[in-house]
Amino acid sequence: MKRTIDVVGSATALVVLAPVLLAIGLVVAWRLGRPVLFRQWRPGMHGQPFRLIKFRTMREAFDDHGRPLPDHLRLTRFGAFLRATSLDELPELWNVLKGEMSLVGPRPLMMHYLPHYDAEQRRRHEVKPGLTGWAQVNGRNALDWKDKFRHDVWYVDHHNIWLDFKIMLITLGQVIRAHGIQQDGHATMPPFVPPGTDPPDCAARRPFKGPL
Repeated sequence: MKRTIDVVGSATALVVLAPVLLAIGLVVAWRLGRPVLFRQWRPGMHGQPFRLIKFRTMREAFDDHGRPLPDHLRLTRFGAFLRATSLDELPELWNVLKGEMSLVGPRPLMMHYLPHYDAEQRRRHEVKPGLTGWAQVNGRNALDWKDKFRHDVWYVDHHNIWLDFKIMLITLGQVIRAHGIQQDGHATMPPFVPPGTDPPDCAARRPFKGPL
């Protein structure tokens, strides 16, 4: 039933929102240049990598050593608007239609986080990642990592169709209010730093090249 809802919901949304997707793509190309879509490998169900697609929200800008500048220096006003309204997430409907994601589930995070999860945190990958999830309707990016993982695992243990509908309805209200977009003092969600380790440098965040 969940997969049926994912297919019907994502396919319908892609058709209905096609003019919106086209308009956003044209503005992104005009304001930020190409590529219009941001593609990145993310862990899916059981940690298997898939290529997530979103609208691009940041400009390309690097320091003297060729490292990307901090998010707040690369995130444009238009990009911030796309994030605040979650319009940058709309291309992920294609990931849902392909079966790599679900409409509801834990948000897909970064590949380089995988080795640092403890056994309980790793359980978030027992279901498909989603466009929205229980953590998103209970604080979104304003949550700290400990609470985010706790909500994700709670969803794994309690998910059902009616809970998914509830999460989607709450998500709609949060998007309208632009609630929980970021933590105080951060342009985006700060990186996950495992207990007892230093913040990851650029080498640790080297893009995952995908499956062999």
